[in-house]
Amino acid sequence: MTRAEMRKAGQKKGKGGGGRGPAAAAGPGKKRFIDYPRFGKTGIRRWLPSWKQWMSGFLLVFACFVGVVFYLYQTTQIPDMNKLVQGQNTIYYWADNTEMARKGQTNRQIVPLQDISPHLQDAVIAAENQDFRTDHGIDPKGMLRAVYNMAKGGETQGASTITQQYVKNAYLSQEQTLSRKMKEFFITLKVDQKQGKDEILTGYLNTSWFGRGANGAQAAAQAYYGVNAKDLDACQSAMLAGLLKGAAYYDPTNPANKERAQGRWSWILDNMVKTKALTPEERAKCTTFPNPIPLKPSSNLNGEISYLVDTANKYVMNTDKNITQQVLDKGGLKIYTTFEKDKVDALKKAVDDVKAENLDPQKRPDNDTNIQFGSASIRPGDGAIVALYGGDGVENGHFDNNADATGVQVGSTFKPFVLATAMQVGVQTAKGDDGKPKRINADSRYMADDLSEIRKPDGSLVIGDDGKPYHQKNEDSSKHGYVSLRQAMQFSYNVPFVQLNQDVGGQNVADIAVQMGIRKDSLADPKTATFPLGTSTISPIRMATAYGTLAASGKEAEPYSVTKVEWDGVARTGFAKKEPKVALEPSVADNVTDVLVNVAAKGTGTKTLALGRPVAGKTGTTDENKSAWWVGYTPQLVTSVAMWREDPSAHQRQSLKGTGGKESIHGGDIPTDVFTRYMKVALANEKKMDFPNPQPVGSEVDSSGAPSTATAVPTPTTTDSPSAPAQTQPPTQPAQPQPTQTPSCVPGVDCPGDQPSPTKTHKPPVPTNTCLPVIGCQTQQPTPTDTTTPGGGGKPTKPTMTPTGPAPGGPGQ
Repeated sequence: MTRAEMRKAGQKKGKGGGGRGPAAAAGPGKKRFIDYPRFGKTGIRRWLPSWKQWMSGFLLVFACFVGVVFYLYQTTQIPDMNKLVQGQNTIYYWADNTEMARKGQTNRQIVPLQDISPHLQDAVIAAENQDFRTDHGIDPKGMLRAVYNMAKGGETQGASTITQQYVKNAYLSQEQTLSRKMKEFFITLKVDQKQGKDEILTGYLNTSWFGRGANGAQAAAQAYYGVNAKDLDACQSAMLAGLLKGAAYYDPTNPANKERAQGRWSWILDNMVKTKALTPEERAKCTTFPNPIPLKPSSNLNGEISYLVDTANKYVMNTDKNITQQVLDKGGLKIYTTFEKDKVDALKKAVDDVKAENLDPQKRPDNDTNIQFGSASIRPGDGAIVALYGGDGVENGHFDNNADATGVQVGSTFKPFVLATAMQVGVQTAKGDDGKPKRINADSRYMADDLSEIRKPDGSLVIGDDGKPYHQKNEDSSKHGYVSLRQAMQFSYNVPFVQLNQDVGGQNVADIAVQMGIRKDSLADPKTATFPLGTSTISPIRMATAYGTLAASGKEAEPYSVTKVEWDGVARTGFAKKEPKVALEPSVADNVTDVLVNVAAKGTGTKTLALGRPVAGKTGTTDENKSAWWVGYTPQLVTSVAMWREDPSAHQRQSLKGTGGKESIHGGDIPTDVFTRYMKVALANEKKMDFPNPQPVGSEVDSSGAPSTATAVPTPTTTDSPSAPAQTQPPTQPAQPQPTQTPSCVPGVDCPGDQPSPTKTHKPPVPTNTCLPVIGCQTQQPTPTDTTTPGGGGKPTKPTMTPTGPAPGGPGQ
């Protein structure tokens, strides 16, 4: 029976005085408003809604949804654009919370549509929304795609129609959240209903961000071409329209953007032909890219302030993805930095004084012009950037931040990474008791003769680009024989570190460098033979970071320049100081530091002795003398100084030879002078501190490229393992000291106080028959300088290799 029939039957039984048994008691009783669970059904069917219930539920939910949408639509108000587009200041603070700089009111001037070139209007429509004149302001597919990406935590994307972009620019924040998307949806619908297309286009062109601090078409026309918006031609308009996709990526002022900007410019012009905004003949007139006028610097961002602001802005945008350059230009933020004013001033003064004393552009216009300096000073173990030198100042036409420069090779300042890898990972040419590569120490001796052959870990020769055995060049052509890695670092010999790089593996060196704070994308190909000589292009900030890892006994602290950000009075998350990571074993880092202390005290960095406190560091000079470096540190502060020469028009590196009237510029010269002058002031109120006493690490391991016998002459087919026994006599145990030696040094090589002066020839206490004439006999050692590297002691039982002829060299220190 149906439910109604069962009810009637129950009522009849009640009237007739029928029995009140279980059947009667089980009747449906009074009718329920919602029959759920379903009466008269058993099992799972009792809990499954009927089709009527499904339909009723759907209609109810749909009605509620329509009601909510209608309510939200009716209650959504279109804000007054003139009130919302008022710009605010973004204020930057020094580390002591005093004001450093502020970016003034947003550069914006609202103009009517008739004062905006029709070419710019057409170019924007062709680039951003070709259906603008006929659409309803919403791209449903784009909205759903954006909401889906945000819901799953994927990459966010912006609005796809001009109306949506206008609403986002004028009425909403730049945050990519679901609630903001909902607001955008309703305001867009209302704007499309209430405003005409010309009114919407006017609002969009007056609120869009074009870069260079320009919001709106009028400000952009002035910033990029020095004309009013109504006077822009088609070619200029296409370039400006291309900036709307992202001025940071399409502003051609940045050389890295030039090709990208030209490609988008050409694409927009072609689209203007497709939309019939231009004829093919008019399009053909735009053959030359309309380069913008030079950027006009802000009057309150002169000197180093602009570079400090640039560094802070990059850090903020990397840390908080909701803060874009557009947000920074719009204003309303307070940014608290790590920069210390006294140290920034001291670093600038050090550079300016050294330039004034060494450079004379009027006297030497071909050598002393276009000289660039870049420097960064960081607290080891913390990562706080306390000072930068980014260039001569935007007021002098220098807009690139040299402290964060890429494209400048670092030279021999890269060699400590090779040594650290050998101590931490080990050499593949020898195995420890555990079967792993044997870790070595700084007393390990490697061949240092100029034009020596380089061998792979299996003993085979490294082959050069010419198909012949590769020979590595030193800065000088002397025969130094076998020297300890300590001395090789002290005098910046190339050959030992190129061989050591082969022994440990270039990729292992790259991995250790990245662990210490170097960006992977700044490294050269680790498979190349000259990789250990600093062919990588690393910024001064990152070089200071990596050396700071050594100063902090192996703890790598990511560099940071901002401690707190407030946006409209609300503190943003993510700016808390990050904990340092362990990149190297403390014993490894401290032993490398010990080697670099020797460089500063007795090697190519002796100018730092004027500091009167323990200093560690390394010089660097690249091939063709195109750059010179010094990266040094004390326990409290690490500072990198880079110097190079660059053609500003072509952005090409030029040689420093002849600069300052000198034959060549080395890292131990001008860069070390800047470092020393700055550090004297920066550390004036800090106590002198010694570096940690290094604990023993590794053992002494001979070079893998050494011949296995005293009489063997290597050939391209030689494959003897460096650890194989000698054929005519037992191998020498270099780690075992001679009776007159101490365990920590080798006489004539690196014993303290044993370095000769130019007028004194040192003869090591070995028999006169312990070297092969011409090949391995000892020569006189000159006083160490950065231009003429000293000789070294021969190795009695393993003669040097005879160069077979001239070969390509690599970067020096």
